[in-house]
Amino acid sequence: MNFTQSKQLQEKSHALIPGGAHTYAKGDDQYPEQAPGFIVRGEGCHVWDVDGNEFIEYGMGLRAVTLGHSYRPVLEAAYRQMQCGLNFTRPTAIEVECAEQFLSLLPGMEMVKFAKNGSDVTTAAIKLARAYTGRDMVGICADHPFFSVDDWFIGSTPMAAGIPKAIQDLTVKFRYNDLASVEALFDQYPNQIACLIMEAETATPPADNFLEQVKALCHKHGALFILDEIITGFRWHVGGAQRCYNIVPDLATFGKAMGNGFSIAALAGKREIMELGGLQHKRERVFLLSTTYGAETFSLAAAMEVMKIYEREHVVDFLHQQGRKLIDGINQVISDAKMQDHFAVLGRPCNLIYATLDQQKERSQPFRTLFLQETIKRGLLMPSLVVSFSHDDSAVEQTIDGIGQALHVYRKALDEGVEKYLVGRPVAPVFRTYN
Repeated sequence: MNFTQSKQLQEKSHALIPGGAHTYAKGDDQYPEQAPGFIVRGEGCHVWDVDGNEFIEYGMGLRAVTLGHSYRPVLEAAYRQMQCGLNFTRPTAIEVECAEQFLSLLPGMEMVKFAKNGSDVTTAAIKLARAYTGRDMVGICADHPFFSVDDWFIGSTPMAAGIPKAIQDLTVKFRYNDLASVEALFDQYPNQIACLIMEAETATPPADNFLEQVKALCHKHGALFILDEIITGFRWHVGGAQRCYNIVPDLATFGKAMGNGFSIAALAGKREIMELGGLQHKRERVFLLSTTYGAETFSLAAAMEVMKIYEREHVVDFLHQQGRKLIDGINQVISDAKMQDHFAVLGRPCNLIYATLDQQKERSQPFRTLFLQETIKRGLLMPSLVVSFSHDDSAVEQTIDGIGQALHVYRKALDEGVEKYLVGRPVAPVFRTYN
């Protein structure tokens, strides 16, 4: 493939934009040197870059696009609302309509506040928990990769530059499916932890009723239990993983797939907690969420249309169905290439990832880069294996075939050395202290 225009635009972008992109996960350091640098168009599960190369995509806007790029009914719903205006001095009726529709999907959640980004609502949840409990410390799941761009989380990562140590020290960690680590936190910091925040599930499902046990420990020690459903919402179930596991958190955050790419997020929770950000109480006021663009009418219209489509078309069932086809097909080509010890598909069918392992069966960034490089050559753009409602059987078949070809190169690299086949430097983790 020819990436001439991408290379030229990359030079310009780095001169104008720190990192050359506005999202770290989309940066050049996350992709091989031979990769599309800039996307100009998308339709369904296909995208085209500035050089005219076409790809089947499996990042889907960092999991924000579950129906497909340029999905017509959602675009039309947003456009109809745009014609009535985008933003006004007072609330709009659609804010109430969208809130009612959204909360109908979440038994146990009684109030909602909309925003634009996942970080907006996770940070609002932390603030609300601190105000409700009168405590400062936050417990986060160490096995879950990302919760917010804000100081309370970023200060706990290797990219903590610029975050005061006093803020860093307020965030502590526990391990997923390790109840003893949760108990140890509460024992170490008695009456100090405001909340625990975690995803319900990433690549590993909860074991031994872990979610319910964590919730019970939180309540025993006077802390709130927060589920981050930014990814699991509208993928595991239209009402999130909490519906799959029949658990009601104190607060829950949603985003990504809510608007099929339109910017919208939500903080939902129990009335007695959420109302602290409102007017109908006599406690100290909480500046919960107040965003100029949080309730833009067209994003709310898009979200309402997404919710209707999900319930009418059984979208989540389709995501699981296509994900299972990918798992079966890829496992077959893994077996054919004798790669069982070096490449694996992980996670729930609706939200798959893959692991690239070296000769010692250890996670390897160079081999991840090689796999990305070889799948890009075959028309696949796949930092993950996230399917959408637009990934039909033809796309899945092409993907399995392309992965099979890429794994044959991978097999040779295991035998002869990855440096023989890899063009340029390997990709790097987003969270690292130095470039």
